[in-house]
Formats: sequence, C-alpha cells, structure tokens
Amino acid sequence: MTIDLSTLQRRLNYQFQDINWLELALTHRSAKGAHNERLEFLGDALLGAWVAEQLFFRFPEADEGTLSRLRARVVKGTALAKIGHRLELGQYLRLGPGELKSGGHRRDSILADTVEALIGGVFCDGGAQAAESVMASLLGAEIEQLKIADAQKDPKTRLQEWLQRHGAELPVYRLLREWGEDHAPHFLVECEAVYQGKAFRAQAENTSRKRAEQNAAEQVLSSIEEQMG
Repeated sequence: MTIDLSTLQRRLNYQFQDINWLELALTHRSAKGAHNERLEFLGDALLGAWVAEQLFFRFPEADEGTLSRLRARVVKGTALAKIGHRLELGQYLRLGPGELKSGGHRRDSILADTVEALIGGVFCDGGAQAAESVMASLLGAEIEQLKIADAQKDPKTRLQEWLQRHGAELPVYRLLREWGEDHAPHFLVECEAVYQGKAFRAQAENTSRKRAEQNAAEQVLSSIEEQMG
C-alpha cells in the first residue's frame, strides 16, 4: 500500500510491528491476491469471546439469554460499522475495481467486516493482550453504556420505540397463513415498517403467533439499522 497508515494506527491505539498484518486486514476479497476473510473469522471469534467476558463480570445477575442479547447489541454489524466510520476505514481499504466503483468503501457491511479483520490482525501481530487492548479502546464506551433493560425489551417494543424516536409510523403486522392441528398450530406473519419513504418487510414462522411477530420485528429492525444506520 502506498497510503500512509500511521494515522489509522494512532486511531487504533496500536502500532503494528509487522505492517503486513495491517495491510492484509484492510484488503477486501474483491482485490487481487490475499485478502482479509481469515482475519475477519479470527477477529469475530476474539470479539465475541472478549465481549462475553466483559458482560459476564459487568452484569453478575443477568441470565444467559440477557447476556446473549446484550452481546448481540455490541457486536452486530451496525455497531461495528459505526466504529469503521469513526476510524475512517473507507480511505484505507484495498478494494477491487468493481467494488470500488460501487462505493464499497462506504458500505457498512464491508466496514464492519474490516473492523473484525483488524482485531484479528492485531492478535496475529501482537498477541491476545494487544487485541484485548484494542477491543477495549474501540468498544469499551459502548459496553459501559449498556443497561440490563436494553436486553429485556422484546423486539416488537424495540422496533416501535425506534420508529417513534425517528418520527416514523408504527409497524404493521399481518397474519399471512395459519395451518396445522389445534394442538400444534403454525403461523406465518409479516412485519412491515416504513422509514424515510422506504418499506422494510420481513416474514417469520413459528408455532406461536406472538413469537413469529417478535422474530419478524427483529428482522425488520436489523434491516433498518443495517441500511439506514
């Protein structure tokens, strides 16, 4: 790479001993040669384990389900993409011509994957302690702000609150199909929400209509956050 990576290393609060690890972490699979997907795999695992450890000791009264939901809030793609924007990763990415032309340097999914690859790269370059230090720098504030109540709200409530907070109409739930015996019914429902003129829809199936609606709401909220931030 010809671009100066010193500023990015300062933002990461980490100086690479072998700059090749940083360059590899910034190389998307659309570029020729070696790319960052293996580092992304490693970083994803490291991040999940580190966040789980932080939450385990921060919330000693929380059950497994609550801890899982809290972890999902921290490591989901939209949260990592925000970190990528904060680090201004777009200007450092190595992309193939097609991906570059289509605006890949601004795409949230690519930025989120690159954050994970960077964590993997730091681990390979400096070991576990270095990776933990970088993760604390990038995600520590987010974890500090978490509350148990954040994980106790169900998806329908969280979707409704998100839409209300952004001045949008409430979501609509439709029962598309119901089948099965009385003792073992199945429900297919659709959730639709409109935000900034764009309709977001998701379908979910479950033996409980309520659970199906919750699952559909979760998908819609994730889609909105992924695309709109």
